[in-house]
Amino acid sequence: MSPEIGEFIPLVLSAPLLAAMAIGDLRRLRISNRLVLAMLAIFVLSAPFLLPPSEIGARVIVALSVFVLGTAGFALGLWGGGDVKALAALMLFLPSAALPIYAYIFAFSMLAGIALVLTFRAAFGTPETAWHAFRPQTEFPMGLSIALSGMLLPLVLLVPAL
Repeated sequence: MSPEIGEFIPLVLSAPLLAAMAIGDLRRLRISNRLVLAMLAIFVLSAPFLLPPSEIGARVIVALSVFVLGTAGFALGLWGGGDVKALAALMLFLPSAALPIYAYIFAFSMLAGIALVLTFRAAFGTPETAWHAFRPQTEFPMGLSIALSGMLLPLVLLVPAL
């Protein structure tokens, strides 16, 4: 069962925030709490008008689960706090029926993000580079892959339907 087009409206509305998240994480290796809060506001304001209560509940449960598991990973030093908050917020925008395909899209986005960052590090990476993600021996800006996966999901699922 594929999700309906209306289920993607909140995600499409958040696309500029996702783009800002990716750029900010590449530039400063930080994901702004304001962007995450703005995403939450978009969901809270649009979901009651666009989604059935059961779908809202399912998305909230998934987002809370991701947040709890992500917080445990953060405590173990596996990833950053901004990554946890951003991924949990993104889960609110993903139709529950699309979660299996999203896992593949997220994996692809991680590989694409790693390839992009390593390529830019090799080409432009110096300790003085303004874009912190492209400096040698810095951590991976997972916000790039989180944002990319959120923007790719509607394209993968909806473009063939149009």
